[in-house]
Amino acid sequence: MMNARTDLERATGKGKRETWGIAHEPFPFPRSRFPLHIARSFLILATAAPAVAAAQSQPTDTVRLPEIVVTPTRVPTARASVAAAVTVLSGQQLRERGITSLAEALRDVAGVTVAQPGSFGALASLFLRGGESDYTSVLVDGVPLNHPGGAISLADLTTDNVERLEIVRGPASVLYGSGAVSGVVQIFTRRGRGPLRVNAAAESGWFRGLTPGGGAAAPGPTRALWRWQADAAGGSAEVGYAFSVSRARTDGLYGSAAFDNSYSNTVASGRLHAAPDARTDASLSVRYGDHTFHYPTDGAGRLADANQFQHGTATTLGFDAGRFLLPRVEARVLLAAHTADGGIDDAPDGAADTLGFYAYSSLATVERRRAEGRANLYGSRGVLTLGAQVERQAQRSFDQSRSAFGNSTGRLDVKRLNHAAYAQLQGDPLASWSVNAGVRWDHSETFGDFVTYRGGVVYRPWAGLRLRATAGTGFKEPTFYENFAAGFVRGNPTLKPEHSTSWEVGAEQALPAGGLRVAATFFSQRFRDLIDFTFAPPGPEDPNYFNIAGATAQGMEVEVRAAPFPRFLVEGRYTYLATRVTDRGFDTGPGALLAQDSSLLRRPAHTVAAEARYGVSDRLRATLAVRHVGRRGDLDYSEYPFRRVALSAYSTVGLSAEGDVLQAVDRNVTLTLRVDNLLDASYQEAVNFPARRRTVWVGARARF
Repeated sequence: MMNARTDLERATGKGKRETWGIAHEPFPFPRSRFPLHIARSFLILATAAPAVAAAQSQPTDTVRLPEIVVTPTRVPTARASVAAAVTVLSGQQLRERGITSLAEALRDVAGVTVAQPGSFGALASLFLRGGESDYTSVLVDGVPLNHPGGAISLADLTTDNVERLEIVRGPASVLYGSGAVSGVVQIFTRRGRGPLRVNAAAESGWFRGLTPGGGAAAPGPTRALWRWQADAAGGSAEVGYAFSVSRARTDGLYGSAAFDNSYSNTVASGRLHAAPDARTDASLSVRYGDHTFHYPTDGAGRLADANQFQHGTATTLGFDAGRFLLPRVEARVLLAAHTADGGIDDAPDGAADTLGFYAYSSLATVERRRAEGRANLYGSRGVLTLGAQVERQAQRSFDQSRSAFGNSTGRLDVKRLNHAAYAQLQGDPLASWSVNAGVRWDHSETFGDFVTYRGGVVYRPWAGLRLRATAGTGFKEPTFYENFAAGFVRGNPTLKPEHSTSWEVGAEQALPAGGLRVAATFFSQRFRDLIDFTFAPPGPEDPNYFNIAGATAQGMEVEVRAAPFPRFLVEGRYTYLATRVTDRGFDTGPGALLAQDSSLLRRPAHTVAAEARYGVSDRLRATLAVRHVGRRGDLDYSEYPFRRVALSAYSTVGLSAEGDVLQAVDRNVTLTLRVDNLLDASYQEAVNFPARRRTVWVGARARF
């Protein structure tokens, strides 16, 4: 009888030679977004984790296990057999660099741009390979965090309890459905194993704030921030557990008694895993988040409101189980639920505040319920996956405003049911060849039927060289608001999904000398039926949203990794990106969001990132990181008509170090120092929103 371990070795080729609608968000200030996700995990992945860690640490032994990835195929697969471009970040490396947020972890990944206007807690948008900010599916253990329609902000997502991150670039809707147009980011949480281990960490930071003055913001007093985190994990081969809780708070970028810019975020997560026998595994996971963000600025970056803030909570649950019914037939089931509640509160600033729109509040609940089953059929040369899922989506929201022009209220109470079925084949028909092919059918109560596909091939002519090519399609369903808005704005229930056609070719060469690896990828994406908004619909009863626009994105990604001598590792990445609007939206003016032949906003043409990590000794480690972001377009909303502007290129330097002051078999204490923006560069990721200047962090970690 084949057990899970034997199946892993066969699948990975062991023994071989690896309000939503952010996309068209016109204003850069934060809106109410409450990330949702449900957790699921694989016993096979957990079994493979030591092999992955061994591969990443580059041991000097002559025997190396293949690096295993899961996200591209949803079964553990040797990275050398995967046609898609994949980046893996280990949780240990992130902790050594002091990175505690998903947004910061992704900034230096090839093909990725993260834009966050100003302070902690502000809307953090992810652009992958030039796609829209709702074109990337962000997952925790296989379950998406995105709202229906793809909207997501990275601002409140932390790296607590993370074992590794996998970033897949390119369309992945065949396996992940709506939203995986440009790629997938997946967080794998830890599986507890071994004796009970308790970890605790705390750090505090300081940076120069801004003080309002004369309608602008001038250098102000020092602002403080702090964070603490604690976790416990342990278990046996049969049962494992891992729990974590963290709390972060900052005064915010703007410091004055009149303008509150504070931000706080609390996250708790846990996972239980059981493997009662070699053929069965199951896991139960839960995550809870609670955040509050005060933002005193308007859409043009002006300090305009003393007390407006957004708040939200998110609760997610996931149950994942699998069993080998036959030696080569595995059945898996996923049950998932997540609920987000929150809104915006903007009370009058005072008794005399009765001009303009002087009061606003909103509340919303968004739910996703999913049931999914799939079968993995293992053969001597590959794995055939057959799956089906059903998902219920719902949104209930209420808002009201008071203004000098009168009071108004709005309500939305909608739901929809989606079904899907998919099939995928991943295999190695010949010793030097690997292939991947898949197809998916989706049916929605709103957009009807939609089919996506993906295929790829990998050729390894000799040891260390990997040539690959892949092509496919992806789609994103409309948001609830785009479909069902009523009142001043009318939704369009007949909208079709936005979709893409993409291809890429790549080459990767690894050399044993100096641990050198060089990879280059050329990619091209074509986006169609983009949903655009118009204030002036064709007729008085027509909706405000239409499938009208199109765009392209193509470019190149280059990655270099080398370990020229012991204890030293250097990595570098360069991304070239060219985007163009091929079919304009409704607005034809100079400040149009989708102007004909213009580039897509906030996507730089050139991005460079590099890190050098050096182990000074067994007790002391240091990392130097450099990032350069080129010029990119944006819209200035400070006056009407809006105008397109160019944000200047900028470069930042980061330095982090950690030293073990106590080392023992059962305990460890480490002191940490980190400096972000070491050279105090002045720059903006969104026009009129200054980024944080030099920030110094000091802290400590302890293991018991």
